[in-house]
Amino acid sequence: MTAASTSIAPVVEDDIEDLEDLGGAETADGVRVTRDLPPVVTLRAKRSASRAAVGGGGANTDGVGHRSRANDSDGRGAQSDDDDDEEGDDVPEILGSSEPAGASAVPGVAKVHVKTFGCSHNHSDSEFMAGQLGAYGYDLVTDPDDADVWVVNTCTVKNPSQSAMNTVIIKGKAQGKKLVIAGCVPQGDKKAKELEDLSLIGVTQIDRIVDVVERTLAGDAVRLLEKKPLPSLDLPKVRRNEHVEILPLSTGCLGQCTYCKTKHARGELGSYSPEALVQRVQTAIAEGVTEIWLSSEDTGAYGIDLGTDVTRLLRDLTAVLPTDGSCMLRLGMTNPPYILAHLDAVAEAMHHPSVYAFLHIPVQAGSDAVLDRMKREYVVAEFEKVADTLLAKVPGITIATDIICGFPGETSEDWEKTMALCRKYEFVELHLSQFYPRPGTPAARMKRVDTKEVKRRSRELTAYIESYRPHDTLVGTTQKVWVTDVAKDKVSLVGHTKSYVQVLLPGGEENKARLMGKSAEVRIIDAHRWHVTGELIEVHDRTAPRPEAPPAPKYSSPAAEAWDLKTRKRKEAAARADWVNEKGNNACSSCGAPEGETCGGDKEGTGSSDAETTTTRNDESLGTWMFRALTTAPENRLEWILTAGVFLGLLGIMLSWVASHLSKIASGVSAMASMTRTDR
Repeated sequence: MTAASTSIAPVVEDDIEDLEDLGGAETADGVRVTRDLPPVVTLRAKRSASRAAVGGGGANTDGVGHRSRANDSDGRGAQSDDDDDEEGDDVPEILGSSEPAGASAVPGVAKVHVKTFGCSHNHSDSEFMAGQLGAYGYDLVTDPDDADVWVVNTCTVKNPSQSAMNTVIIKGKAQGKKLVIAGCVPQGDKKAKELEDLSLIGVTQIDRIVDVVERTLAGDAVRLLEKKPLPSLDLPKVRRNEHVEILPLSTGCLGQCTYCKTKHARGELGSYSPEALVQRVQTAIAEGVTEIWLSSEDTGAYGIDLGTDVTRLLRDLTAVLPTDGSCMLRLGMTNPPYILAHLDAVAEAMHHPSVYAFLHIPVQAGSDAVLDRMKREYVVAEFEKVADTLLAKVPGITIATDIICGFPGETSEDWEKTMALCRKYEFVELHLSQFYPRPGTPAARMKRVDTKEVKRRSRELTAYIESYRPHDTLVGTTQKVWVTDVAKDKVSLVGHTKSYVQVLLPGGEENKARLMGKSAEVRIIDAHRWHVTGELIEVHDRTAPRPEAPPAPKYSSPAAEAWDLKTRKRKEAAARADWVNEKGNNACSSCGAPEGETCGGDKEGTGSSDAETTTTRNDESLGTWMFRALTTAPENRLEWILTAGVFLGLLGIMLSWVASHLSKIASGVSAMASMTRTDR
């Protein structure tokens, strides 16, 4: 993806794929959140409770209007500010304060508008942030003019998205709004001039949004951008579309594309565990969603960092999907290199009645020379293998792709190869972008193709894509359609076939009440380039009962366990300190054991795991403790071996130096003695 974009998809499709706002989050019956809150929470009642608590200084406040934070159901609740300061990590940087907050800016009472730019992953992050703010009593409003604070979740893929962010910032400052800038722009370029004196929150810090908003309302400019393990999937959530669950599989990627700015923000691949993702899917199904979108920067690379893969994940997820197709799963974007080994698993999943036969595989160019300059890590033949295999194994599959037009060094011959690839496959969906350099990327230093030639190539491909009609064969057929949204015209209903072809149906309140969030038999009556229109035959009732939401997992990922370990260690250290005080001055300062007893991971009752073994301060020798640590903490053996090797190496160097100097001294003494004898 690049900067200046030529939109090939229709307006209605943009409404589904590239929404810029969180509008529509609040439904008539309240806001849908997850896990430790009821599936549906009426914000009005929660706001009233919040105001009562703040006004009365009751048990839910700290006396200054800040709501207390109970731990989340997974044990990873927000830490207090004192805890953060004591630990010395994950402490927001407070740049300074402005004027005192007004009455409308009381934490837990103020109105918040969440605006989102970019991909489905960004929209998922916004839904989690909105869910936490709603759970703590904030008013979530769709009209920015009504809000006290704007949370702007940004995208760094293209220049227009960042320019739009700048426009929002200027407008917000002019209106005197409090601003919190989230997402990829502050994470990838925190020194950007537009972000000066604003509160910033990074892509892995979204579980701290309440803290950042509260400090911003108090007049501070807060920066919370340190990388940390992925936020829990168990956070409260307000869905932009109550019928669609956007599920992030991971963040970051394994690539090093020369044009990509997102890598600067999202970083290296970090995956959620399969267990956490299955749990989240089960919860979403129990809450009644109709679609689940798997979202990531590269679905094919999922799990490599955890020692698992997308094959296992797809089999685990399809095992818990309803058998009646009442909830559909849509696979996310995948790059060719990492999906090659999993094509059979992808095809198998798409034959499941509850999985769309749709996959987004960005090719970016049809020339190997251009792909090499992009550092895409594959050749055109590998993309063709992915496409041909899936077309053969999954009849009717829709393959979407991306093309970058005018990448630096792209010759006329290179461009003709790209045109030939597009003619070969006649992609049903194609997202075309004209190259524009993103600051700080290697491609920004490359010599650009003439702008007029780039525009000519863009027009050529656009005209070709508009020339064929892939959906004409559907006219007169009957299709099962899943209806999940309202078109931008606010009249037509939007649904998709099993192959993810977009279907527009007659709207109106009656049809909306009957169809929204359900599947139906539809007769296709007309075809257009980007969608078809249909008439309703029959609405399907769900035949498979929705399961109850499973209990929340304790942790969302192995990385989260390690992160939570810090808090647990701090609490255990405090408990040991209390025990030492009780046992007396001769007790072990590490575990509190009486003098003469050993401590560590093999001592019962300490509450420590083997990995948390601490050095004894009693009569156990260092050598004995090291041996025990090596045998009881296998995961630390390599660390110990490396440490011991470095220590012994340094010791050897020091002893060699000492021996060398002693030898010189001895030689000098011997020489002086010899001279003395000669003189005599």
